[in-house]
Amino acid sequence: MAREGACLRYRLTCLTPLLVGDGRRLSPIDYMVWKDQVNVLDQQRIFQLLAKGPRLENYLAQLKRAEKLEFASWGGFAQNFAGRRIPFEHPSCAVHWERAVGESVHIPTFISGPAGPYLPGTAIKGALRTGMLYAGMKEGSLEPVAAQFAGERPPRRPAEVAEDNILGALGASRLRLVSASDSAPVPSSCLKVYLLRVATLQAKGHDSFELGWKLSPRGTVNARRPEESTPTFAEMASPGTVFEGRFRSNPFLSDPQVRRSLRWREPLTTADIFAGANAYAARLLALHREYAHRAGLSLLDQHLRQLEERLGLIADRRDACLLSLGWGGGLLAKVAWLRTDDPTYREIIRQSPLYGRRIAPGLPFPKTRRVVFLENRPATLPGWALLETFSG
Repeated sequence: MAREGACLRYRLTCLTPLLVGDGRRLSPIDYMVWKDQVNVLDQQRIFQLLAKGPRLENYLAQLKRAEKLEFASWGGFAQNFAGRRIPFEHPSCAVHWERAVGESVHIPTFISGPAGPYLPGTAIKGALRTGMLYAGMKEGSLEPVAAQFAGERPPRRPAEVAEDNILGALGASRLRLVSASDSAPVPSSCLKVYLLRVATLQAKGHDSFELGWKLSPRGTVNARRPEESTPTFAEMASPGTVFEGRFRSNPFLSDPQVRRSLRWREPLTTADIFAGANAYAARLLALHREYAHRAGLSLLDQHLRQLEERLGLIADRRDACLLSLGWGGGLLAKVAWLRTDDPTYREIIRQSPLYGRRIAPGLPFPKTRRVVFLENRPATLPGWALLETFSG
């Protein structure tokens, strides 16, 4: 077990496909699909080549008007002018990509530096913060938040006071106890392009639901025809990928005099933070398993059960926790209050222009999940990883 306050390292192991993005997306005119992989074009080399002949104008015209580059005309570029080649998770992904149009074929990319893909330390810190906030929420914690909506103008940051009460205000945050560096880069071969679709629940009767798959911008298709729903493609780190970096704890912040100056009520350790993250993960997985059972997604439920078993194996450890982080986890992976059937919570959500219309009587909230397809089957949820610290 790592010694508290020592110079530590962390190891984050992806348990399901993980995307921590850089805010960019590959446009379908930036790549071509060939041999079951996404071939990201080196446009500068292509422009330099075409500038020597008469084809540049035709190429620029197609870039301007086309949703996808015409393979019959420009497929040679996919073979000879690809700066990166990202394989699809399964050959079936390429088939679904061929049918997809519009926003579906814009591929979010994993964050990468000059040396390759890496995991930002802020992604780890943010997931730990959510877990710690969850652990600090008590009965009645939402009442002050709900009271702020009584006025004519809704507050911009309604939960800020509640967060400050639990975690400490800016400059005195209890998360100052720990810090994580950006990870060392991993090989690009760890990344693949995965297919995801959005599952939704539809009322079938009293307390009975059936699965549907979302169409964009609106609509739902039958559970038996997921291939007709709107797909999403994303560049993600594959399960088993390991990110490593530096991890530091600052136990001097729990010294009584320092705590008084920071207005912390009780001492805090890294083990406490990890325990909060594990408690959050346990509740989140339970909610996801309940959803999978209602939707009849047996393979998804199986993968979630395996995550619960992994969580059980580290329950007594002080140097490890299970995290949900990155893109695709949905609302539940970003909020610390997981009792979404709570009347006060639902009343707050109704005030939100983004989520207010999605609160429906008799339906769970949220009623959707972004599901990763593995080997063309709805199999798991994105973003689950095991975080461990060790000396070194």
